Amino acid sequence: MPLLRANDLQIRDPFVLPVAAEQQYYLFGTTDKKPWPGSSGVGFDTYRSRDLINWEGPFPAFRPEPGFWGTQCFWAPEVHVWRGRFYMFASFEGSGRLRGTQILVADHPLGPFRPHSDGAVTPADAECLDGTLHVAPDGTPWMIFSRDWPLIDVGRYSALPLRDDFSAAAGPAIELFAVNAAPWVRTPPWQKERDAKGQPPCFIADGAWPFRLRSGQLCLLFSSWNEKGNYATGLARSLPGELAGPWQFDPLPLFPADGGHAMIFAGFDGVSYLSLHQPNSPPPEHPRFFPVEEIGGQLRLGTALPS
Repeated sequence: MPLLRANDLQIRDPFVLPVAAEQQYYLFGTTDKKPWPGSSGVGFDTYRSRDLINWEGPFPAFRPEPGFWGTQCFWAPEVHVWRGRFYMFASFEGSGRLRGTQILVADHPLGPFRPHSDGAVTPADAECLDGTLHVAPDGTPWMIFSRDWPLIDVGRYSALPLRDDFSAAAGPAIELFAVNAAPWVRTPPWQKERDAKGQPPCFIADGAWPFRLRSGQLCLLFSSWNEKGNYATGLARSLPGELAGPWQFDPLPLFPADGGHAMIFAGFDGVSYLSLHQPNSPPPEHPRFFPVEEIGGQLRLGTALPS
């Protein structure tokens, strides 16, 4: 199997799982060629690498079995290790069911991943997506996710506690913040079409990623559109260090150049990396990997790895 580079991969929402026992990085993401409403969902592929530059794959990590509720919008899989198994958080939409994040499980990052939760664990009465894992200081697992269009015009981030076995939600969702509370967030380019129809302003909330600074401050990477019409990634900070906030926002995006749905992971070389997809407009969206360091409570990105 020939090795691939980042520019050979069409992938959105790139998520990297380092597996130390294998010294391998596993790359997941939205890999359907047409992942949008109206096109049938195919599944999720994964790639693996020892250096974040040369990749093997694709390997079919998830393919839906007959009767699976999700039929389209197979989006943004993340794979988290919990109690010795690999849990995939991924978003789907199905006939008569609103978009939501389901939890799947496998015994290895290559899969095959099988449904674990009974359908989506996000609220059934909301259009939800981009679920990610947050473990509170007391050990309670939470799912942070987006509530978004078309049911609401202003996207917002929410979180709900999970049962310890990840089989279902353990309580109601709490709201974190509306995406347009960040000063740099603007309506997306297609707002012009909405304006022509007399529709209200729409603000998109994508791709939350929780992490803590060395000070212990809880932060959240998130993506939306900026004043230049670019998909961008910004930073929110919880003042008390808790999910409930209140949250404040860095005034400018961390990454303004048409790239987003970012996450941070630790490399085997002792370097932390930020991954995102760029450009945002399909196709071809590619994964990008940037060394990232914290300086005085701020994140600083280095030069992207060769692609």
